[in-house]
Amino acid sequence: MSLAQWRAALSSQPEAVVVVGDAYALSVGALAARGRPLYHVNPLVSAHYLEGARPLELLLDWGGSDFTPYERFLHRKARAVFVRDEPSLKRLRNLGIAHAYWYGSFAMDLLPPPEQDITRWVGEGDLLALLPGTRGDEAFSLPLMLEAALHLPLTPAVAWAKGWDALPTLPGWQGQEAGPGILRLEKEGKAAWVLRGAFSAILHRSRLALATAGTATEQAAGLGIPVVAFPTPGPQYTRAFAKRQKRLLGEALHLAEPDPKHVAERALVLFREEGLYRKASQAGRERIGPPGGILGAARHIQEDLHRLERVRGLC
Repeated sequence: MSLAQWRAALSSQPEAVVVVGDAYALSVGALAARGRPLYHVNPLVSAHYLEGARPLELLLDWGGSDFTPYERFLHRKARAVFVRDEPSLKRLRNLGIAHAYWYGSFAMDLLPPPEQDITRWVGEGDLLALLPGTRGDEAFSLPLMLEAALHLPLTPAVAWAKGWDALPTLPGWQGQEAGPGILRLEKEGKAAWVLRGAFSAILHRSRLALATAGTATEQAAGLGIPVVAFPTPGPQYTRAFAKRQKRLLGEALHLAEPDPKHVAERALVLFREEGLYRKASQAGRERIGPPGGILGAARHIQEDLHRLERVRGLC
Protein backbone atom coordinates (compact mmCIF):
# COMPACT_ATOMS: atom_id res chain seq x y z
CA MET A 1 0.00 0.00 0.00
CA SER A 2 2.78 2.43 0.90
CA LEU A 3 4.58 1.72 -2.36
CA ALA A 4 1.39 2.44 -4.29
CA GLN A 5 0.99 5.72 -2.42
CA TRP A 6 4.52 6.85 -3.31
CA ARG A 7 3.99 5.88 -6.94
CA ALA A 8 0.72 7.83 -7.04
CA ALA A 9 2.46 10.85 -5.51
CA LEU A 10 5.24 10.71 -8.11
CA SER A 11 2.85 10.38 -11.04
CA SER A 12 0.40 13.11 -9.97
CA GLN A 13 0.58 16.69 -11.22
CA PRO A 14 -1.69 18.64 -8.87
CA GLU A 15 -2.11 22.40 -8.82
CA ALA A 16 -2.07 22.27 -5.01
CA VAL A 17 -1.98 19.62 -2.28
CA VAL A 18 -3.88 19.49 1.02
CA VAL A 19 -2.66 16.82 3.44
CA VAL A 20 -4.87 15.62 6.29
CA GLY A 21 -2.98 13.41 8.71
CA ASP A 22 0.39 12.75 10.29
CA ALA A 23 4.00 13.24 9.25
CA TYR A 24 3.92 10.20 6.97
CA ALA A 25 0.93 11.60 5.07
CA LEU A 26 2.75 14.93 4.88
CA SER A 27 5.78 13.16 3.38
CA VAL A 28 3.63 11.70 0.60
CA GLY A 29 1.91 15.05 0.08
CA ALA A 30 5.20 16.94 -0.14
CA LEU A 31 6.39 14.52 -2.82
CA ALA A 32 3.15 14.98 -4.75
CA ALA A 33 3.38 18.78 -4.47
CA ARG A 34 7.03 19.05 -5.60
CA GLY A 35 7.14 22.81 -5.03
CA ARG A 36 3.46 23.50 -5.69
CA PRO A 37 1.28 24.97 -2.90
CA LEU A 38 1.18 22.55 0.04
CA TYR A 39 -1.10 22.75 3.11
CA HIS A 40 -1.15 20.50 6.16
CA VAL A 41 -4.17 19.79 8.37
CA ASN A 42 -3.04 17.93 11.50
CA PRO A 43 -6.04 16.74 13.54
CA LEU A 44 -3.93 14.29 15.57
CA VAL A 45 -1.25 16.08 17.59
CA SER A 46 -2.27 18.14 20.61
CA ALA A 47 -0.04 19.98 23.05
CA HIS A 48 -2.39 18.72 25.77
CA TYR A 49 -0.87 15.25 25.32
CA LEU A 50 2.38 16.61 26.76
CA GLU A 51 0.78 17.54 30.09
CA GLY A 52 1.95 15.25 32.85
CA ALA A 53 3.20 12.62 30.42
CA ARG A 54 6.11 10.47 31.54
CA PRO A 55 9.17 10.28 29.26
CA LEU A 56 8.42 6.67 28.29
CA GLU A 57 4.84 7.54 27.36
CA LEU A 58 6.07 10.35 25.13
CA LEU A 59 8.69 8.13 23.55
CA LEU A 60 6.14 5.42 22.73
CA ASP A 61 3.78 8.00 21.27
CA TRP A 62 6.38 10.30 19.72
CA GLY A 63 4.81 11.92 16.70
CA GLY A 64 1.33 11.51 18.13
CA SER A 65 1.91 13.73 21.15
CA ASP A 66 4.21 16.37 19.69
CA PHE A 67 5.45 17.84 16.42
CA THR A 68 8.68 16.02 15.61
CA PRO A 69 11.73 17.75 14.06
CA TYR A 70 11.08 15.85 10.83
CA GLU A 71 7.47 17.04 10.69
CA ARG A 72 8.56 20.62 11.37
CA PHE A 73 11.13 20.31 8.57
CA LEU A 74 8.30 19.37 6.20
CA HIS A 75 6.16 22.20 7.59
CA ARG A 76 8.69 24.65 6.17
CA LYS A 77 7.70 23.42 2.72
CA ALA A 78 4.01 24.14 3.43
CA ARG A 79 2.24 27.47 3.01
CA ALA A 80 0.05 26.87 6.06
CA VAL A 81 -0.34 24.33 8.86
CA PHE A 82 -3.69 23.94 10.63
CA VAL A 83 -3.82 22.47 14.14
CA ARG A 84 -6.59 21.12 16.34
CA ASP A 85 -6.47 23.44 19.35
CA GLU A 86 -5.03 26.72 20.60
CA PRO A 87 -2.28 25.22 22.82
CA SER A 88 -1.01 23.33 19.76
CA LEU A 89 -0.94 26.59 17.81
CA LYS A 90 1.22 28.21 20.50
CA ARG A 91 3.43 25.13 20.69
CA LEU A 92 4.06 24.98 16.94
CA ARG A 93 4.72 28.70 16.64
CA ASN A 94 7.16 28.51 19.55
CA LEU A 95 8.91 25.75 17.62
CA GLY A 96 9.46 28.14 14.72
CA ILE A 97 6.48 27.51 12.44
CA ALA A 98 5.02 31.01 12.10
CA HIS A 99 2.55 29.92 9.41
CA ALA A 100 0.55 27.74 11.84
CA TYR A 101 -3.14 28.53 12.30
CA TRP A 102 -6.07 27.48 14.46
CA TYR A 103 -9.66 28.32 13.54
CA GLY A 104 -11.56 25.96 15.84
CA SER A 105 -12.19 22.30 16.56
CA PHE A 106 -12.19 19.76 13.75
CA ALA A 107 -14.05 17.24 15.94
CA MET A 108 -16.93 19.61 16.71
CA ASP A 109 -17.25 20.47 13.01
CA LEU A 110 -17.95 16.78 12.37
CA LEU A 111 -20.80 16.65 14.91
CA PRO A 112 -24.08 17.21 13.03
CA PRO A 113 -27.22 18.76 14.51
CA PRO A 114 -29.53 16.25 16.26
CA GLU A 115 -30.60 13.76 13.59
CA GLN A 116 -34.09 13.21 14.98
CA ASP A 117 -36.40 13.88 17.90
CA ILE A 118 -35.99 10.88 20.19
CA THR A 119 -38.36 12.11 22.92
CA ARG A 120 -41.03 9.63 21.86
CA TRP A 121 -38.74 6.80 22.86
CA VAL A 122 -36.52 8.05 25.68
CA GLY A 123 -38.92 10.51 27.34
CA GLU A 124 -38.29 14.09 28.45
CA GLY A 125 -35.59 13.65 31.09
CA ASP A 126 -31.81 13.85 30.86
CA LEU A 127 -30.00 10.91 29.29
CA LEU A 128 -26.92 8.92 30.13
CA ALA A 129 -25.00 8.59 26.85
CA LEU A 130 -23.29 5.23 26.41
CA LEU A 131 -20.49 5.52 23.85
CA PRO A 132 -18.86 2.09 23.51
CA GLY A 133 -17.05 2.96 20.27
CA THR A 134 -16.85 1.07 16.99
CA ARG A 135 -13.34 -0.42 17.03
CA GLY A 136 -14.15 -3.68 18.81
CA ASP A 137 -13.98 -2.49 22.44
CA GLU A 138 -17.78 -2.48 22.58
CA ALA A 139 -17.92 -6.26 23.10
CA PHE A 140 -16.34 -5.69 26.52
CA SER A 141 -17.51 -2.18 27.37
CA LEU A 142 -21.21 -2.12 26.44
CA PRO A 143 -22.33 -4.87 28.86
CA LEU A 144 -20.30 -3.17 31.60
CA MET A 145 -21.81 0.24 30.81
CA LEU A 146 -25.34 -1.15 30.97
CA GLU A 147 -24.66 -2.77 34.33
CA ALA A 148 -23.31 0.54 35.66
CA ALA A 149 -26.41 2.32 34.30
CA LEU A 150 -28.61 0.23 36.62
CA HIS A 151 -27.20 2.25 39.53
CA LEU A 152 -27.63 5.71 37.95
CA PRO A 153 -30.74 7.94 37.97
CA LEU A 154 -30.60 8.68 34.24
CA THR A 155 -32.09 6.95 31.20
CA PRO A 156 -29.27 5.18 29.34
CA ALA A 157 -29.13 5.59 25.57
CA VAL A 158 -26.57 3.78 23.43
CA ALA A 159 -25.29 5.45 20.28
CA TRP A 160 -24.92 2.31 18.13
CA ALA A 161 -23.39 2.47 14.67
CA LYS A 162 -23.57 -1.20 13.66
CA GLY A 163 -26.34 -3.72 12.96
CA TRP A 164 -28.24 -5.49 15.73
CA ASP A 165 -26.36 -8.70 14.92
CA ALA A 166 -23.16 -6.99 16.06
CA LEU A 167 -24.49 -6.36 19.57
CA PRO A 168 -22.53 -8.30 22.20
CA THR A 169 -24.24 -10.64 24.63
CA LEU A 170 -26.01 -8.56 27.29
CA PRO A 171 -26.68 -10.87 30.26
CA GLY A 172 -30.10 -10.35 31.83
CA TRP A 173 -31.24 -7.66 29.40
CA GLN A 174 -34.37 -8.36 27.38
CA GLY A 175 -34.51 -6.65 24.01
CA GLN A 176 -37.39 -5.68 21.77
CA GLU A 177 -37.25 -3.68 18.55
CA ALA A 178 -39.44 -0.61 19.06
CA GLY A 179 -39.03 0.90 15.60
CA PRO A 180 -36.57 1.24 12.71
CA GLY A 181 -33.12 1.56 14.28
CA ILE A 182 -34.58 1.55 17.79
CA LEU A 183 -34.07 -1.26 20.30
CA ARG A 184 -35.54 -1.19 23.81
CA LEU A 185 -33.69 -3.11 26.51
CA GLU A 186 -35.01 -3.84 29.99
CA LYS A 187 -33.53 -5.31 33.15
CA GLU A 188 -34.72 -5.11 36.74
CA GLY A 189 -37.41 -2.63 35.70
CA LYS A 190 -34.96 -0.20 34.07
CA ALA A 191 -35.19 0.61 30.37
CA ALA A 192 -32.24 1.36 28.13
CA TRP A 193 -32.36 2.41 24.50
CA VAL A 194 -30.07 1.40 21.67
CA LEU A 195 -30.45 3.86 18.82
CA ARG A 196 -28.97 3.88 15.34
CA GLY A 197 -28.57 7.14 13.43
CA ALA A 198 -29.08 9.21 16.58
CA PHE A 199 -25.57 9.89 17.92
CA SER A 200 -25.91 13.67 17.98
CA ALA A 201 -29.51 13.46 19.18
CA ILE A 202 -28.37 11.43 22.19
CA LEU A 203 -25.45 13.72 23.02
CA HIS A 204 -27.61 16.85 22.91
CA ARG A 205 -29.95 15.29 25.48
CA SER A 206 -27.30 13.85 27.81
CA ARG A 207 -26.11 15.02 31.19
CA LEU A 208 -23.33 12.45 31.55
CA ALA A 209 -21.53 9.98 29.29
CA LEU A 210 -19.86 6.62 29.81
CA ALA A 211 -17.35 6.11 27.04
CA THR A 212 -14.69 3.88 25.55
CA ALA A 213 -14.45 5.76 22.26
CA GLY A 214 -12.09 8.18 20.57
CA THR A 215 -13.61 11.10 18.68
CA ALA A 216 -17.09 10.48 20.14
CA THR A 217 -15.69 11.02 23.63
CA GLU A 218 -14.04 14.26 22.54
CA GLN A 219 -17.30 15.48 20.98
CA ALA A 220 -19.22 14.73 24.18
CA ALA A 221 -16.65 16.67 26.19
CA GLY A 222 -16.78 19.50 23.64
CA LEU A 223 -20.52 19.83 24.30
CA GLY A 224 -19.81 20.20 28.01
CA ILE A 225 -20.84 16.65 28.94
CA PRO A 226 -18.59 15.16 31.65
CA VAL A 227 -17.34 11.69 30.74
CA VAL A 228 -16.52 8.62 32.80
CA ALA A 229 -14.28 6.19 30.92
CA PHE A 230 -12.56 2.92 31.74
CA PRO A 231 -9.91 0.81 29.99
CA THR A 232 -10.79 -2.27 27.98
CA PRO A 233 -8.66 -5.23 26.81
CA GLY A 234 -8.56 -3.47 23.42
CA PRO A 235 -8.12 -3.17 20.57
CA GLN A 236 -8.37 0.62 20.93
CA TYR A 237 -9.37 1.81 24.39
CA THR A 238 -6.53 0.25 26.34
CA ARG A 239 -5.21 1.64 29.61
CA ALA A 240 -2.51 3.56 27.72
CA PHE A 241 -5.10 5.04 25.34
CA ALA A 242 -7.35 6.01 28.26
CA LYS A 243 -4.47 7.79 30.04
CA ARG A 244 -3.57 9.59 26.81
CA GLN A 245 -7.16 10.77 26.35
CA LYS A 246 -7.21 11.88 29.98
CA ARG A 247 -4.23 14.15 29.27
CA LEU A 248 -6.14 15.58 26.31
CA LEU A 249 -9.44 16.20 28.10
CA GLY A 250 -8.22 16.97 31.61
CA GLU A 251 -10.99 17.39 34.19
CA ALA A 252 -13.64 16.65 31.57
CA LEU A 253 -12.72 12.95 31.67
CA HIS A 254 -12.82 10.86 34.85
CA LEU A 255 -11.18 7.45 34.65
CA ALA A 256 -12.57 4.45 36.51
CA GLU A 257 -11.59 0.83 36.85
CA PRO A 258 -13.47 -1.51 34.48
CA ASP A 259 -16.01 -2.53 37.09
CA PRO A 260 -19.73 -1.55 36.90
CA LYS A 261 -19.93 -0.42 40.51
CA HIS A 262 -16.77 1.67 40.31
CA VAL A 263 -17.93 3.28 37.06
CA ALA A 264 -21.33 4.03 38.62
CA GLU A 265 -19.70 5.52 41.73
CA ARG A 266 -17.55 7.90 39.68
CA ALA A 267 -20.58 8.93 37.61
CA LEU A 268 -22.71 9.50 40.73
CA VAL A 269 -20.08 11.82 42.22
CA LEU A 270 -20.15 13.92 39.03
CA PHE A 271 -23.94 13.84 38.95
CA ARG A 272 -24.41 14.94 42.56
CA GLU A 273 -21.57 17.41 43.14
CA GLU A 274 -22.55 20.54 41.25
CA GLY A 275 -19.14 22.23 41.54
CA LEU A 276 -17.29 19.19 40.21
CA TYR A 277 -19.82 18.77 37.40
CA ARG A 278 -19.50 22.43 36.39
CA LYS A 279 -15.69 22.20 36.43
CA ALA A 280 -15.74 19.09 34.22
CA SER A 281 -18.23 20.63 31.82
CA GLN A 282 -16.21 23.82 31.42
CA ALA A 283 -12.95 21.88 31.01
CA GLY A 284 -14.40 19.89 28.11
CA ARG A 285 -15.54 22.98 26.24
CA GLU A 286 -12.18 24.68 26.76
CA ARG A 287 -10.06 21.65 25.86
CA ILE A 288 -11.89 20.81 22.63
CA GLY A 289 -12.81 24.36 21.65
CA PRO A 290 -15.59 25.73 19.46
CA PRO A 291 -16.33 24.45 15.95
CA GLY A 292 -14.83 26.16 12.93
CA GLY A 293 -11.56 24.38 12.20
CA ILE A 294 -12.54 22.73 8.92
CA LEU A 295 -14.30 25.71 7.36
CA GLY A 296 -11.58 28.04 8.64
CA ALA A 297 -8.84 25.96 7.02
CA ALA A 298 -10.80 25.64 3.76
CA ARG A 299 -11.40 29.39 3.63
CA HIS A 300 -7.74 30.12 4.37
CA ILE A 301 -6.55 27.76 1.62
CA GLN A 302 -9.00 29.19 -0.91
CA GLU A 303 -7.99 32.78 -0.17
CA ASP A 304 -4.29 31.89 -0.29
CA LEU A 305 -4.66 30.20 -3.69
CA HIS A 306 -6.54 33.22 -5.01
CA ARG A 307 -3.68 35.45 -3.83
CA LEU A 308 -1.18 33.24 -5.63
CA GLU A 309 -3.26 33.46 -8.84
CA ARG A 310 -3.35 37.24 -8.63
CA VAL A 311 0.43 37.42 -8.11
CA ARG A 312 1.02 35.15 -11.10
CA GLY A 313 -1.31 37.33 -13.18
CA LEU A 314 0.77 40.40 -12.33
CA CYS A 315 4.05 38.73 -13.28
